[in-house]
Amino acid sequence: MRILLSIDDTDNFTTKGIKGTGDLAKNISRAIKSNGWGASSRITRHQLLLHEDIPYTSHNSSMCFEADIDPQYLQAVIDFSARHLETESEPEADPGLCVVVPDRLADPVRLIGYGYLAKREVLDKNGAYALASELGIHLSEHGGTGQGIIGAMAGAGLRLGGNDGSFKDKHKVGEPGTILTAAELCALAKVDQIKSLDGALLEGKATVVLGNMVKSILSEGKAVIPVQLLETADQAPVWKTCSKEQIHLLQRTGQ
Repeated sequence: MRILLSIDDTDNFTTKGIKGTGDLAKNISRAIKSNGWGASSRITRHQLLLHEDIPYTSHNSSMCFEADIDPQYLQAVIDFSARHLETESEPEADPGLCVVVPDRLADPVRLIGYGYLAKREVLDKNGAYALASELGIHLSEHGGTGQGIIGAMAGAGLRLGGNDGSFKDKHKVGEPGTILTAAELCALAKVDQIKSLDGALLEGKATVVLGNMVKSILSEGKAVIPVQLLETADQAPVWKTCSKEQIHLLQRTGQ
């Protein structure tokens, strides 16, 4: 059984970067494997709306991952995740949990649309619970105001759509300044594609220079490393991997 598990709002200003939402998502992902419930894929970070009416720690982003589990363990996964959020989230946090079984969704398009709406508008808990009930989605709050359910469900919708989010971990493929071909970078990073910022696909021997941190994004359901064109006077194009800051900005603007 394929599931999407998404969480949001687990930390605070004091502990951000120490035990953040991404770390708790990774703990849950590892527990699914260690308990023999199934196997998980990489975690994606989904940027939501930055607005003065929305409380958030630093970036207002949720974390989501896909897992393939034995159906009999679905409730065990939900129960473990709920307990983990309740015990590991910061006391001042407002954590939310969303678990989606895509094959059981009454209307996947509405969930995806909700994710994109959360990138543009201020939403409320009542609307989130109403949609979850209509679509047959598990949605629960585990501390504080529980406001994190909004971002949690939005993250699940964006992951389901396959065209939003950056993968949490960086790729350890070489030192900054290392020059690789697109084919070599694809193989070393274990991603599906290398693409320019305007969507052009880099293949074969196209030259790529590694930046300080190599990150990938979710695009058309694939793991893609975005690159930018360097200045090239009368020479074959040379590309450079985008920085984390560039990727976060792209995710914020919806590109």
